[in-house]
Amino acid sequence: MKVSTRSSKSGLATHVKPIKKIKLKDFNNLTKTLSFNIYDICYAKTKQQRLEYIEYIDEEYNSERLTKILVEVADIIGASILNVAHQDYEPQGASVTMLISEEPIKSQKLTNPEAPGPLPDAVVAHLDKSHITVHTYPESHPDNGISTFRADIDVSTCGRVSPLRALNFLIHSFDSDIVIMDYRVRGFTRDVKGRKHYIDHKINSIQNFIAKDTSQKYQMIDVNVYQENLFHTKMILKEFDLDDYLFGVDGKDLKPGEQKKIRGRLRKEMLEIFYGRNVNGSPVS
Repeated sequence: MKVSTRSSKSGLATHVKPIKKIKLKDFNNLTKTLSFNIYDICYAKTKQQRLEYIEYIDEEYNSERLTKILVEVADIIGASILNVAHQDYEPQGASVTMLISEEPIKSQKLTNPEAPGPLPDAVVAHLDKSHITVHTYPESHPDNGISTFRADIDVSTCGRVSPLRALNFLIHSFDSDIVIMDYRVRGFTRDVKGRKHYIDHKINSIQNFIAKDTSQKYQMIDVNVYQENLFHTKMILKEFDLDDYLFGVDGKDLKPGEQKKIRGRLRKEMLEIFYGRNVNGSPVS
């Protein structure tokens, strides 16, 4: 898929001072949570095609597949899995909840650089006690042929490592048209002098944890509240190939006018999700 490379950022502050290495009194009590929604959009013309798409996506991202993805996430952040609960639902959808605990720190140095995390070929950190969850929501428009698949994923860690380490892998695990992410650090940890620290790693933007090949495909917008250690990023594909969005029909079998109409419907759906509001009339490209 050919794309341009432009992205944008905005926020309520312009910079964050780097976090110096601190000596803690006890356990690191910070709670770091990454929550993100991914959306996959499709066009299925007939009611039967829409039902077949829902069945396809429901099977593609069933609880077994989702569990495998979360196991990889746990591996990346160095967690031991205590318990897994998973469920496939009728008529569609799936959920997986994974409880995780501390695993001995690997030989690599523990860091939280503001850079993309690895794919699951190296474990470089650990976390102590928390959870990973995923829930899926396939659905379809009743009239215009648009079907949408959404996955909600939460990775919550306690201690030194940030779940942003797993972000790069998670984005690569789903074929996403839109990604909406929130990252927040809660609580505080105390150093040996008694001073409270409300964050223990430098972060200016979630975008800095996303691999370059991914960021080039998306337009990205930030809304960051640095004073509250709250970071929000939204991503939407800049361009798309119509054939990648058709289910049960080939693009070459559609007339140019119908192709244009379908592109408009797909783009409108994406913009509505990205901006969080319904759009009347034709979408603005």
